[in-house]
Amino acid sequence: MSNLGPVVRRGFATEQIHGAELATPTSGVPTPHGSRIPPIHLTAGFVFDDVDQAQARFRGEDDGYVYTRMGNPTNADVEARIAGLEGGKSALLLATGQAATSVATLGIVGAGDHIVASGHLYEGTRGFFQDNLGRLGVSVDFVDDPTDLTAWAAAIRPETRLLFAESISNPTAIVLDIAAIARIAERNAIPLVVDNTLATPYLLRPLEHGAHIVVHSASKFLSGHGQALGGVVVDGGSFDWSRGDRFRHLTEPDRALGGASFVERFGSGAFTAYTRGVVAGRFGPSPSPFNAFLVRQGIETLSLRMERHCANALAIATWLQKQPEVSLVRYPGLDGQSPVRVRRYLPRGAGSVFSFELRGGAPAAADFIHSLTLFSHMSHLGDVRSLVLHPESTSHVARSEAERHAVGITPGLVRLSVGIEDVSDLIADLDRGLDALHTSAATTSLRSAPAVQIA
Repeated sequence: MSNLGPVVRRGFATEQIHGAELATPTSGVPTPHGSRIPPIHLTAGFVFDDVDQAQARFRGEDDGYVYTRMGNPTNADVEARIAGLEGGKSALLLATGQAATSVATLGIVGAGDHIVASGHLYEGTRGFFQDNLGRLGVSVDFVDDPTDLTAWAAAIRPETRLLFAESISNPTAIVLDIAAIARIAERNAIPLVVDNTLATPYLLRPLEHGAHIVVHSASKFLSGHGQALGGVVVDGGSFDWSRGDRFRHLTEPDRALGGASFVERFGSGAFTAYTRGVVAGRFGPSPSPFNAFLVRQGIETLSLRMERHCANALAIATWLQKQPEVSLVRYPGLDGQSPVRVRRYLPRGAGSVFSFELRGGAPAAADFIHSLTLFSHMSHLGDVRSLVLHPESTSHVARSEAERHAVGITPGLVRLSVGIEDVSDLIADLDRGLDALHTSAATTSLRSAPAVQIA
């Protein structure tokens, strides 16, 4: 239902608009009744033609639909579109980005297994690995510095089944050396899963650099307008699940498949088939077809929005590093910040989510945020609207001070998700926020030194 990448590699903008329709001879009229836009299939289930067809669908021998929890034509259209943009073999659309991470992980690990993950992760992912999976007998080690390849290799154990990282970390904007970590994964016969939410397939396609699976929070840039929740798991089809005996749930006979294994039945699509039918199908994080439609609409303008997002973010980061109230700016697009990785992985732009540190600490961050009018104070990101957040008191509040310090979450750190408004208006809003700091006793005498960059 979603095993369609682009048959011919066309330009990104063409693919994001037309997607899998280009693989069919009726691409001009891809839906019944001549509707140019695929309809929203708001139905719980689907009628079978006969008993034989029903049995074939339940055994995975027929691609037709059974129940929207397992698959839906509207959702499948989005799956095919995202799989194509990422250069993957197949995709699975889910209700949220958190569901995408959870389903992808549970499709790989089991009790007694081990995960190695970047220490710079979205807190929901970190908590899922550490707390939820910990209760199920899965252990995790975090690599404090995701650029330290020696640390990645040293953390792997015989029971390690998965490496996990973000292509651009949230909120510290560290660019992952995907190819190098993929080589470590290959040497150890384990898959590398990359959360590509902040980069999007327009800026970076991790599968092209050796990653095996990509996950997204489609609620963010893919949707782009802050109105819909969604998540997606994209399988590159490149990992050999039959290598060794580490993934027996995919290689041993399965009663639901009449004694065949998932690898025998689905080949390189075994992972997606398993996560769709056994993990997502049983845990139930199915997306609404209406939300899938909204995500699809967002995807059609992804490249245009990302170009504006990146241009605005670079202009704002450049401006911020010149402000005396700011002691540090973490944006990979600035000169001197991760230049080799940025040139290799992000030639189109370095994204629009980044952080900077105010000299006045938490009181300055609060005064600054309260003075903004265009930047919405909220935990979302990837919106056409610009957003602002104070990580120490929100997303990372459950971590200890030492844990926050280890990943660069300081009291004065502010995260921005830069939107597509006129950049002059955004800078004026930020300037207003910085000016407000001089009325606070806690943040006086801030104009003492210029901002610095980090490598």
